[in-house]
Amino acid sequence: MKENSNEPTVSVVIRNKNEKPILAFLLKVLRERYQSQILEIIVIDNLSTDGSQEMAEKMGARVVTIKDFSYGKSANLAMESSSGDLVTIMSAHSYPVSHDFFTIIKQQFIGRDDLAGVRCLHFHGDYRKYLNGTTWREDLNGCGLTFACSVVNKKMWLEEKFVDDIQQCEDKEWTKRMVAKGYTVEFTPAIYCYEIRRTRKQLFTRFKNDIIINYQLWGEDMNFSGVIRKFAATNFYLVKDFFVEFYYNFKRTFWLFSFVSNKPKKKY
Repeated sequence: MKENSNEPTVSVVIRNKNEKPILAFLLKVLRERYQSQILEIIVIDNLSTDGSQEMAEKMGARVVTIKDFSYGKSANLAMESSSGDLVTIMSAHSYPVSHDFFTIIKQQFIGRDDLAGVRCLHFHGDYRKYLNGTTWREDLNGCGLTFACSVVNKKMWLEEKFVDDIQQCEDKEWTKRMVAKGYTVEFTPAIYCYEIRRTRKQLFTRFKNDIIINYQLWGEDMNFSGVIRKFAATNFYLVKDFFVEFYYNFKRTFWLFSFVSNKPKKKY
């Protein structure tokens, strides 16, 4: 329910696959801290097998299942399934921190017919860009939406939907189209935490997708000499880091032997 006639409503849509513990924490945070600021909570679940769906329903969220997953398709499903004027698309491994998180977001959209979406803040690069006043005009990639936690104006999405079959960066690709149409995207001082540990396999998949989409979307090219230089540089730093870590591990061990042999008197 709208708090006043001018204030837009906000739906929260969470994309999830087998992240039950952190999803449960996010749902708990949303219910206990932000219930009055949001219209609804929806979980877009990609065939989880860890009980995520049942848990989410018990905690009051509406669950929508997606079988043939892609990032763009899940983002479109998030928009189609929600009824708010604004839709906050989040990963299950993100959670809001600012006490007035959604209030800030809603206020930023009031009276704005040009604002397609806002990007929330979660790491030092975001903070620096926001505080320095950097906009998409200077850094479209760095200031574009990111669906770990960003908000989309549903009216703009009805004009231009997400690309269904994109590898990833459906958020940045949509940002690029929106600003080309004369709309804008902005940072918003709503802070969230992004908590995830990816496996080696997941990191490799993300690496491959990053190379493909950065070439297709931003024109970042790669050639054989670049591949060789990247390989050489990566292995140089791996070897360097190994020896540096080994050296300081040896120093720590030597110091511990010295400490055990000659412990200082207890003072406190």
